[in-house]
Amino acid sequence: MSQSCSQVQLLVVLERRDPAINMKRFYVLSVEPTLFDDDVALVREWGRLGSSCRRRLDLFPGAAQAQCSLETWLARKKRKGYQVALDERQSGPL
Repeated sequence: MSQSCSQVQLLVVLERRDPAINMKRFYVLSVEPTLFDDDVALVREWGRLGSSCRRRLDLFPGAAQAQCSLETWLARKKRKGYQVALDERQSGPL
């Protein structure tokens, strides 16, 4: 695996709750390595708390592009009312 793929590890968990309308949602964003040399995946998982989730992987040629996409999705979800429940952004190998 190349050095560019092993610099940043990101995991952000978001929740949106509204008891008045029985809303309990989650959204997880993470940057993970793939089996390919330079590709990095932005993994998005979402659904209702306590039930199975949907999952989507978006491939990027490097960690910087995946991180940029993560930040875009994070801002988008915050605008919709999601709150950060866990934010683990650290340097180190993927």
